[in-house]
Amino acid sequence: MIVKKNDIKIATILPYKESYTLENASAVSLWVSQFFNKSKFKNKNFIYGNSNSKNYLSKNYINIPLKNLKSKFRSTSYEYVEKISKNIIKEKFDIVEIHNRPLILFQLLKRINAKFIMYYHNDPLTMSGSKSISERVEILKKVEKLVFISKWVKKRFFKGLDSTQEDKTEIIYHSTNKRKKKIKTNQIVFVGKLNHSKGYDIYKDAIIRILNEYPDWRALSLGDESRRSIYIKHKKHKEYGFLNHQKTLDILDKSEIAIVPSRWEEPFGRVSLEATASGCATVTSNRGGLLETSNYIVPIDNINSEKLYMNIKDLINNKIKRKKIQNLSRNNVIHLIDKNTKKIDLIRSNIFSKFQLNFIKNRLRIINLFNQGQKNNYRLFNISLGKKFTNGFIRNNHDVLEISDRDYIKNNRSLLNFRTNLDSFQKHLIEVVKNYNPDLFLFGHTNNINLETFDYMRSINKSLIISQWNEDPLMPGLEFSTKNIKNIKPYVSVVDHNFITTHPSILKNKFKNQKFNFFFVPVDKNIECFDVYKLNPKKDIFYAMSHGVNRGILKKGFEDNRINFLDKLIKKIPDINYDFHGFKNRQPIWGNSFNRALINSKMGLNLSRGTPTKYYSSNRIASLLGNGLLTFIDKKTQLDVFFDDEREVIFYNNIDDLASKINFYSKNDKLRKKIAKNGKAKYFKLFNGNKISKYIIDISFGKKPNLF
Repeated sequence: MIVKKNDIKIATILPYKESYTLENASAVSLWVSQFFNKSKFKNKNFIYGNSNSKNYLSKNYINIPLKNLKSKFRSTSYEYVEKISKNIIKEKFDIVEIHNRPLILFQLLKRINAKFIMYYHNDPLTMSGSKSISERVEILKKVEKLVFISKWVKKRFFKGLDSTQEDKTEIIYHSTNKRKKKIKTNQIVFVGKLNHSKGYDIYKDAIIRILNEYPDWRALSLGDESRRSIYIKHKKHKEYGFLNHQKTLDILDKSEIAIVPSRWEEPFGRVSLEATASGCATVTSNRGGLLETSNYIVPIDNINSEKLYMNIKDLINNKIKRKKIQNLSRNNVIHLIDKNTKKIDLIRSNIFSKFQLNFIKNRLRIINLFNQGQKNNYRLFNISLGKKFTNGFIRNNHDVLEISDRDYIKNNRSLLNFRTNLDSFQKHLIEVVKNYNPDLFLFGHTNNINLETFDYMRSINKSLIISQWNEDPLMPGLEFSTKNIKNIKPYVSVVDHNFITTHPSILKNKFKNQKFNFFFVPVDKNIECFDVYKLNPKKDIFYAMSHGVNRGILKKGFEDNRINFLDKLIKKIPDINYDFHGFKNRQPIWGNSFNRALINSKMGLNLSRGTPTKYYSSNRIASLLGNGLLTFIDKKTQLDVFFDDEREVIFYNNIDDLASKINFYSKNDKLRKKIAKNGKAKYFKLFNGNKISKYIIDISFGKKPNLF
């Protein structure tokens, strides 16, 4: 898959219990919304979640209604994944970002072909789907990037793993904006769940002593708890319950001191970040990621109510110290929204940047899989498109590794079980990809690659581009075309790009929502190396029919519209010394025998099987035009878009027109040679192997191609 950096389409998946609303947003939603609003991708970033209110934190939020929220018998998570996956598949997102739910990641990986980023906001070892080492290893393998909200969270993920794989990880902290200095009042504030884990009991015991001792000070508690057991009863204390984000910030702006006395391992500590940015002297425990929130917090080891009381008392009594901490905290915010948004956008862009980087350097590693014909002693060398692609890639300064699937399977076959041969080949491909780490995997005319093998290749190299080519006819009404379409069909939607030698309109009704790229049969200066127009051939016109390139000999009972055409043609040109192979009991010819026969004829007939179809030609067109024979082409192929009639090639309207023109040019050598020379020059100008190979790479890697 190739995507222009500015066109990246992103789906962000929240946990379904995470409210994305102004009234009830908690840490994950705030993290997502703040970075969304500053992102350069915000117009193409869509956020999925489940919220009751419609007062969403940002635009582009897609609410997923859930019927099973209160059901004891049906899975809400399954319903959520089902509905989201349908929408994501429909919208064709390039990147899918999963927040805090590894199980959802695994479910979507099975259903969606996209790049995945996993974000961890809490301890990974407490989440279903990443508790075990094997689960975390699998996540590392499957995703493009792992993002953690603190070093502490990252450390937890890699507990028990051998490698931290730094290239796959990033830390993006909760962030805030610098805040203006506000007039403060003598108040102390606690923000969070009013429970034991958050240290609310520690706060209670310490704050009651402080309020008794300092009558000019008051205390606030912002938060709630469904299973409440801790209450503060003091006339100088006020409890506000849960407040939205903006109201919380307003109170922090006016407070002198903030308290974050958590007992549990805080993944980060957003309250500490925002309290320091608001200019509070902030007292915290040293649990989890709290020490990463600011350089100017007041941390307490092994926190208890006595230690907290003493630290608050010190800050109240020492106004100069308190003001210094407040000013340093406000003026030195280390996690800013603008800065960290750019980091997130860079992560997204860099998922696709390898394509651009390697392309600019013009040094790609390419696996080129095609039938090299070892079993046929390489008799197909002069008509092998795979070979021409390799030559073109190398001349364009790329490195190429060739694999011949049919030869590998034949040479490693098991007499007992053909399936064993295929399984062995899958393992071979996977190991080659591991070792070679290609940028492009190009293959043509095979059905020996399992779809699961492509998945495994992409898990090894997330940036791998996979493209398929096919040179055989695809026009309707031809049995061979039906078989050919059946052969390419399993791979069409799996690969990144499809290349065919027929105009793509021919497949308009065969494959929905799939794009096909036309390419022309290339010529190669080392293969099409003859200039017949400079020679003195003995024969007038050449034609060779294969009866199947792998079969290689006449096929008894072989029926083909070309045989009937040739039968009629020879009757109309009785004085022409024709040299037709694979016809009238003459065996097909291959390799050097093909070349010797071809250069002994002045002219060549480019006649393909099936109904003449827009732009389609068998690969013989390269052998004829590329070696300097005057070439006759059916006008219904519409190849006059590329070649000028009677200047570079000869187009014919029907068999009578063809016979007449064969007779004419057989007697006009000077004109024949001139047109043949022009035809070869035009073919090499438009469709030489270097150019066609570059065209395939341009399309595969998202650059606008320039073929014609």
